[in-house]
Amino acid sequence: MSAQPYVLCRSLDWPQVFLGGLLIALGDMAFAITVWFSWNATGFVQVFQTIAVGVLGKASYEGGVPSAVLGAALHLFMASMFVVIYASVARRVPALLRRPFVLGPAYGVVLYIVMNFVVMPLSRVGRAPSLTHMDTIAYSVVAHMVFGVIAVLFARRALRGA
Repeated sequence: MSAQPYVLCRSLDWPQVFLGGLLIALGDMAFAITVWFSWNATGFVQVFQTIAVGVLGKASYEGGVPSAVLGAALHLFMASMFVVIYASVARRVPALLRRPFVLGPAYGVVLYIVMNFVVMPLSRVGRAPSLTHMDTIAYSVVAHMVFGVIAVLFARRALRGA
């Protein structure tokens, strides 16, 4: 089977970017709630407050639902940027679009490394992940590999020509 040729659009199909970001954000939320929080209203608020800590610091936990809403918006924005970044690079290197189930997991590992070893330490969270719980790190890396596949698939959709 030959590789499918792609006609790349000049601009992104933003609904596809948003949909990919939404799927990544929902998947990451479900993962975080399952591993670190609880499947109730408190767990949902806490997971997003934890994201808002990146800009609000520990005051996020005292901010109630408004800080959780900020965290949810930031989470959706970051997840959508995963799609935008891949699409932007793939626009210059179209071969990156041909094998999403090979390149997506690799992109997910890059996402995990950047988020945990660059973004978190530079944010108000101010720390890198501890290496003491290798099981949860492994689960998180696998989850990010899935998110990478989603990002590549939606980058393809966002760039596909009419």
